[in-house]
Amino acid sequence: MVIKVFLASSSGSTAIKKKQQDVVGFLEALKVEYTPLDIACNEDNRMWMRENVPSEKKPSNGIPLPPQIFNEEGYCGDYETFFNAKEDNLVYSFLGLDPPPGSKEARAGEYEEEEEADEDKEEDDQPVSEEEEELRQLEEEDEAEAVEEEEEDDVDETKEDE
Repeated sequence: MVIKVFLASSSGSTAIKKKQQDVVGFLEALKVEYTPLDIACNEDNRMWMRENVPSEKKPSNGIPLPPQIFNEEGYCGDYETFFNAKEDNLVYSFLGLDPPPGSKEARAGEYEEEEEADEDKEEDDQPVSEEEEELRQLEEEDEAEAVEEEEEDDVDETKEDE
């Protein structure tokens, strides 16, 4: 899987430059392999990025600004969604990658799995109400009576055959 980060090497906007530096710096700090793709010097990169950012994620003018992040062909998000994932310790999920063992995100996933297992166990251990217990006993008695009647019918048929 290749993480693609679409950047503008010659942007006049300091805000865009800072956002690009933030994304790239954070990916490098996490040792996430990525490919920077320049949209300022390469028209094919610019067109590909514009065509592949989902329409609901494009700004009102229809032209998405860098940085835009993809995992192969799959759109991950822009700077805002990256920033939110970073704040929530969900960057690997945002990128569509498995978090490395021991990372905050991996530990959070393990904690959630343990909580779900505990909830499932608690549901199984829930005490049954008296009404539910009575209903279960009645059903068991009905089943037992039905089996008894079948056995009696079988005995009667056997006697008739003799």
